Amino acid sequence: MLSFPDSFTWGVATASYQIEGAVGEGGRGPSIWDTFSHTPGKVRDGDTGDVACDHYHRWQSDIELMKDLGVSAYRFSIAWPRVVPDGSGAVNPAGLGFYDRLVDGLLEAGITPYPTLYHWDLPQKLDDEGGWTARSTPEAFAEYTEAVIDRLGDRANDWMTINEPWVISHLGYGTGEHAPGHTDWSEVWPVTHHLLLGHALAVERIRDRVPNARVGIVLNLEPQYPASAHPADIAATRLADGYWNRWFLDPLAGRGYPEDAVADSGWDQAQIQPGDLDSIAAPLDLLGVNFYSRKIIADADLPATERPGPPPEPTAFTEMGWEVYPEGLYDILLKVKTDYDFPPIYITENGVAYADSLVDGAVEDDDRISYFQRHFAQLHRAIESGVDVRGYFAWSLMDNFEWARGYSKRFGLTYVDYETQQRTVKKSGEWYSRVIAANAVGGT
Repeated sequence: MLSFPDSFTWGVATASYQIEGAVGEGGRGPSIWDTFSHTPGKVRDGDTGDVACDHYHRWQSDIELMKDLGVSAYRFSIAWPRVVPDGSGAVNPAGLGFYDRLVDGLLEAGITPYPTLYHWDLPQKLDDEGGWTARSTPEAFAEYTEAVIDRLGDRANDWMTINEPWVISHLGYGTGEHAPGHTDWSEVWPVTHHLLLGHALAVERIRDRVPNARVGIVLNLEPQYPASAHPADIAATRLADGYWNRWFLDPLAGRGYPEDAVADSGWDQAQIQPGDLDSIAAPLDLLGVNFYSRKIIADADLPATERPGPPPEPTAFTEMGWEVYPEGLYDILLKVKTDYDFPPIYITENGVAYADSLVDGAVEDDDRISYFQRHFAQLHRAIESGVDVRGYFAWSLMDNFEWARGYSKRFGLTYVDYETQQRTVKKSGEWYSRVIAANAVGGT
């Protein structure tokens, strides 16, 4: 058995637009994901988050579900348009009231809340005014943060500012796969800066109001491996790491943006104002790391005949088309420890989508159990190697709206029948509950 530290946090994670539903209730304003999902052709099968998992009405039973699983912490996100419908200006008391009740319910159940302030559902009115391409958006984010902290900061102590700025910038503004659906790569780089600036401003507001709060950001980190030992592949891998990982880790560590990736991107950095980089580099209390897969990088201009040996071949893929590579979790955690001086790390997302089926009232998802077991072994290895990892949040508590893929992909420890909203704990959920109780997992 692989035992984890006595104080290790075991939790589950969700995001507001993916589970809440009730998009027109309680004074909530429209978000970019409402607009995007209702645009024909943007989301598979025309799915939307209008109802999702109906968590807005079922939060009490969902807390009971978490309590039954035995989790000690719950990472959820707060919907900005539910709290400040227009993005800035008037605060919606009913929206804050929902999260107020949720936090109280979690605490009563003995579950520590880990709220995330932004998990992609930007108020539509702010997008109409430029979204994250505009400097006014991080300023509005700071105001929204104030409203949330003033209401919840007396009970919620562990805060994440922004979830996965890489995804927001690259998929939302570069490829158009996610809301707001832009396809202009020149917007990507200013957006990354404004997201990090929004994080910095939120950190300032939280610390002003709750000095003892712990504050961090969530990055989706992905190790990059060269397709061969050829110098061209190694150089291409270094550049890819600059775009994916160092673009965010470096400025948070006080190093500014990576010069090699900036030069390659062509970004003139005109959006950086005096003091911005100092603000972004303010010390964190925790760093959230989301891990799902790895990338194998080959220089596009290198003839295959010059590549020494064949590239490594992936052996297994998830329903998302992502390679299963648990060793990458160890590698990226060790890289962060070796290359930076960050505070304690929490694995804020890790999980897998498989083609689950409910048969005779049960979901036999042994493949997901294997996935978790192999990743936990690598997580344990990282901790044994000196990486200060304090907790793990499984993605996800339940099946939910999987963004552009709609309801076609199931990540949950709990199966959701979207017609009836019936929740059924999968075999993997029962297994995870036993891991939590033992604070240990069988070796692989």
